Amino acid sequence: MHVLISGASVAGPVLAYWLHRNGHQVTVVERTPELRVGDGGQAVDLLGPAVEVIARMGLLPQVEAARTTTGTMTLIRPGRPDVTIDAAQLLAGVSDRHIEIMRGDLAQILFDATRDDVTYTFGTTIERLLEHADGVDATFSDGTTATFDLVVGADGLHSGVRRLVFGPEEGYSHYLGGCLAVFSVPDFIGLDGRVLGYNTVDRAVALYPTRTPGRTRVVILFRGPQPDHRDQAAQRRLLRTVCADLGWEVPQLLEHLDTADDFYLDSISQIRLPSWSRGRITLAGDAGYGPGPAVGGGSSLAIVGAYVLASELAAAGDEYAVAFPAYERALAEAVAASRTIGPSVLATLIPRSDLQVWTMAQAMRLLPRLPGFLQRKLTSFGGGPAAMLNGVDLRDPLVLRT
Repeated sequence: MHVLISGASVAGPVLAYWLHRNGHQVTVVERTPELRVGDGGQAVDLLGPAVEVIARMGLLPQVEAARTTTGTMTLIRPGRPDVTIDAAQLLAGVSDRHIEIMRGDLAQILFDATRDDVTYTFGTTIERLLEHADGVDATFSDGTTATFDLVVGADGLHSGVRRLVFGPEEGYSHYLGGCLAVFSVPDFIGLDGRVLGYNTVDRAVALYPTRTPGRTRVVILFRGPQPDHRDQAAQRRLLRTVCADLGWEVPQLLEHLDTADDFYLDSISQIRLPSWSRGRITLAGDAGYGPGPAVGGGSSLAIVGAYVLASELAAAGDEYAVAFPAYERALAEAVAASRTIGPSVLATLIPRSDLQVWTMAQAMRLLPRLPGFLQRKLTSFGGGPAAMLNGVDLRDPLVLRT
């Protein structure tokens, strides 16, 4: 088969890897002019089954080598003593098998693992899809056309493939009430391996080091109006308005907003579809499902989903009419769980009251004094991001053609 995948970030390359291993020709198109690699983007968590998929791809040593190396987490409390905790204690309950890695580093590793076997075309989008008895005709933004046996939209929260097949995003997007902003600044504070957090009502700011010396990543979570994901000028204005009265180092951080070449701001939203397949076309990762940006587990669910899709196609002898429903059934429990994670984690990450700001600080102070099992329980987010993946059956071994 010749399979077209839209999206070269996480789910797309993972799916491309396994489809190629099963003897298929794969083309991946990506709207950005080049892959954002290195320490770009935000830190993402690979949990349990996602780590297993990476291991089966033979990429675990590279991913381990690129993992973040945070030493401590300090909660800044202007006018009060700061609270510092070992980062390992704060993450104790996330998963028994957990790797945190910058999204750009992960994208680079996945791209390098597939670039010699998969056709990548950057700066290109799919403008039209027409399905017929023999395949799907795709028209691209550069004016070219081609026919494919299957098409997969792995192109994220604002998927173009989903729009073409299922209609406007507004019909399926559910805003959770929070937003995520990410950008880089010079390390004028001197993090030295630390993560710094500063929380106020309806806003949370975090700084963490990158692998580039002298460069710091800023993450700001806030409650507010849903932004226009297509208008970066309006996004910058919104962020300045939301943070206008914040103290600590926030005013100096915002001075770098206009010059940050990696600025990103978007709503924390979920796509909720009753089915994410139609005919020869299906979706993978955030394009079809996911807990929402910043709340944990989205990248892991994308990796696992891509693997399951490839394995169901192999098990069905590439009969998509059998494989796509099986793919959705295999992920149904995890996807249902993911839809409850976002609101729960968001309520924890962004305080709603001064009392919650105070309570978070006291919990951090208390945590190191607790027994290990209680540390794990309190830092597991109710088992959320990791537990949602535990019920997914990773076919072992994957059915491969030789």
